[in-house]
Amino acid sequence: MVMKSLSTYEIEQLDQITKWEQIEPSVLAKGTDLLLKPFSWTLNKIIPPKVIEGAISSCNAAGSFLADQGDILRDAEVEKISDLRNKSLELSDKMANEVHNWALGLAIAEGGATGAGGAFTILIDIPALITLAFRTMHKIGLCYGYECNTPEDRMYINMILSAASANTVKEKAVALVGLKQIEVIIAKQTWKKISQKAAAGKMGPEALIMFIKSFSKSLGKNLTKRKALQAIPYVGAAVGASMNGSFIQDVAWAARRAFQKRWLADNEKIELEEN
Repeated sequence: MVMKSLSTYEIEQLDQITKWEQIEPSVLAKGTDLLLKPFSWTLNKIIPPKVIEGAISSCNAAGSFLADQGDILRDAEVEKISDLRNKSLELSDKMANEVHNWALGLAIAEGGATGAGGAFTILIDIPALITLAFRTMHKIGLCYGYECNTPEDRMYINMILSAASANTVKEKAVALVGLKQIEVIIAKQTWKKISQKAAAGKMGPEALIMFIKSFSKSLGKNLTKRKALQAIPYVGAAVGASMNGSFIQDVAWAARRAFQKRWLADNEKIELEEN
């Protein structure tokens, strides 16, 4: 396949995508682990992996439902979301930036409100934060022309969150490999074939179940690290606002970079390589 030429702007963004893929996850420094250990232990009791696991599917669906299309269609002056795949990357980036900033403001406000209650309001905070994360990813997807309402697209959204909530460079690398694999599946429209293999018993649902379990553990660890200080009396509101903001910041950038790359591939500006 002959690739179309990249504009100066697209070259700049492709460089930023590469830098994002290589940057180390921005969770709390390793040196703070010992200091926060008592609070992390408390939070692990309050929000065990099963809670996170149950939240992922329900919050993904809720986030998709809450990501309304009206303002995107109006601002982009298009009749349907998929038309944005044929517009400019600059237009999509501009709208994604507005979604990003709105979500960041809401995350800070929500974190400050629930953080004032200390460790026990985290039970309210965590589902709200995960729902906001999914809503942000779905909404950013709309900015680039992707509605993400198919099984493979929902897995794609999960992979973005997995990359955003990675605790180590290794975890992020694994998530990015998974993200690339889903991109290739979607691009080649082979998901139906994979489903047929699963139905034939050649590829069961165990892999998906294992991914959700592993992903839940990683996400739970990430959120526990961010939320541990919130359990300390008198500082919970400030910490809740700060940590919710940092988490949504990571999620929004992960979504923007992932959908930028997908947009460039769909417009034959870059080629996705199978691993």
